[in-house]
Amino acid sequence: MWWRRTYASFSRHFHILDNFNRKLGFSLRRYSTAGNRFAALWGNGDYGRLGLGSVDSQWRPVVCSAFCGGGDSVRSVACGGAHTLFLTESGRVFASGLNDFGQLGISDDLSYTKEPTLVPGIEKEIRHISAGYSHSCAITLDGELYMWGKNNSGQLGLGKSAPKIVSTPLKVACLSGINIEMAALGSEHSIAVTDEGVTLSWGGGSSGRLGHDRQSSLLGFLSSACEYTPRVINRLDGVKVKTVAAGLLHSACVDENGNVFVFGENAVGKFSFGSNNSSGPSMLSDLPISEEIACGGYHTCVVTGNRELYTWGSNENGCLGIGCTDVARSPQRVEGPFVRQSVSKVSCGWKHTAAISDGQVFTWGWGGSHGTFSVDGQSSGGQLGIGTDVDYIEPAVVEFGSNVKALEVSCGFNHTGAILQYI
Repeated sequence: MWWRRTYASFSRHFHILDNFNRKLGFSLRRYSTAGNRFAALWGNGDYGRLGLGSVDSQWRPVVCSAFCGGGDSVRSVACGGAHTLFLTESGRVFASGLNDFGQLGISDDLSYTKEPTLVPGIEKEIRHISAGYSHSCAITLDGELYMWGKNNSGQLGLGKSAPKIVSTPLKVACLSGINIEMAALGSEHSIAVTDEGVTLSWGGGSSGRLGHDRQSSLLGFLSSACEYTPRVINRLDGVKVKTVAAGLLHSACVDENGNVFVFGENAVGKFSFGSNNSSGPSMLSDLPISEEIACGGYHTCVVTGNRELYTWGSNENGCLGIGCTDVARSPQRVEGPFVRQSVSKVSCGWKHTAAISDGQVFTWGWGGSHGTFSVDGQSSGGQLGIGTDVDYIEPAVVEFGSNVKALEVSCGFNHTGAILQYI
């Protein structure tokens, strides 16, 4: 059974876990002091992306015990395509998983690592991390942006002459003197916002995901020219952006007034938001004032100022959580448990979604049983963390136990991570 395998793995590698049972999924009494934070991960375990010391997939949450030794605890987690970044309280970055394009930032000597490994080369304290499909970034306390990983479309922002693979963190030199507040990484593009609310984007420009108003060709296709260094999104001139998000072929942002802007495939025809012949940002008029935003493979989620959750786009495997698998061409409120509970955080994977509501994690969408990759007939799913690989078309709670609350959640391609705190 899954809990026996998990207990055996923890005991073998760390010798610190006890009182493990099926309901809680984990228990760390030695470190369960109120206020202590820890990371739990679940889903596809290929290449060690879960950071649990193995390549096993996990259908329920498992504590990443690498940060449970009483020293530098984990503050934040970012799940990418097949890798994961961890940010500690002291401002250091660790990485685990696949390293085929240098996305771990630990040099190109290792093709993957099963345990969180320190990312060298950034001497300053880090306050923000983000993971794309095969590239990664970190932002220092003073707003410097460092990037590494795959760079085939200029998604690292290091200039046209930069290598196609960068295996250790490099500072984005052209942003010197500019304080970057946050960044979001998609499949082959990146988007960031400065401390003054100015929005920049770079990388692969297909489907208009950079928001730079590229003209369509005679056949109606948008220009796919890449941007090799960060470029201001002119259509957002005068708009003070607060938060940004990046998906597979689209991007989105929320301004200081709670307005939502989208650009890319969601904005130019497939889901009929705004003009069909423009790749620039389009403001959505049919949403309440918004606070948080997340982009997945082909879907988008927004948390409003009233802590309601809205979603739209492709609904493969039920990733919108609206009780069906029909495409939503306009924002739909996610109800179920969220009719009575407020939502504070949301994250989108390729075809699954996770949200935090009243300290609990809820997941829905692609569970892994359909359309996943498998070896010897074994499903590599489990990214919903509810003990099965079937799809869920409505939010389902992930069991952690009564003595913890969720602070942060992050969805990768087909794995999920959360930061939790003992209460």
